Amino acid sequence: MESAPVVVHREPWNKGKIVGQKTPFKPKDIWALRVRLQMESRVRDLALFNLGIDSKLRGCDLVALKVRDVCHGDQVASRAMVLQHKTQRPVQFEITATTREALQQWIKAAGLKSDEFLFPSRLRKSPHLGTRQYARILEHWVVQLGLDPAEYGTHSIRRTKATLIYRRTKNLRAVQLLLGHSKIESTVRYLGIEVDDALELSEQTEI
Repeated sequence: MESAPVVVHREPWNKGKIVGQKTPFKPKDIWALRVRLQMESRVRDLALFNLGIDSKLRGCDLVALKVRDVCHGDQVASRAMVLQHKTQRPVQFEITATTREALQQWIKAAGLKSDEFLFPSRLRKSPHLGTRQYARILEHWVVQLGLDPAEYGTHSIRRTKATLIYRRTKNLRAVQLLLGHSKIESTVRYLGIEVDDALELSEQTEI
């Protein structure tokens, strides 16, 4: 007689987790975290957070940046361009004065050279900060702010400035370029703007 096949029960990877787009940070949360990191002299975390907000890069691209990607000689540049790992498309981003100052302090404190990774890992097996390490660091930030870690992730950093730009300008094409999306539909889905705009219009309509 043939034996019955063994059925292996696997729990879904997302069981008990909130899935979907992660919540972008609000301006008040950004400034609250910046002040906290400055007061605690967490130079690396401040540089990582500020550059994450400005660059709007995916976590895998952010942690893989090298010093030369953001510096011209000894000075941090006001703009940079990198090749995205996921799409192999170049994307440009601005580096604001606040972020340039934070990066300058971190590079000097860590004694980093031009060809070294901007955020080297403290683990021997990885030359630079890994995406999981980055996610854990971000979770720690979220907890410190008193926010729900289930609602935030590394994409919260990527979405923050893009979402603010869209809300202030409604310029979807500009946001598409800043995020490095090849299709405008991807930007629409990423920002979830169809739902947001629909609700906004509904709220403004009185009966």
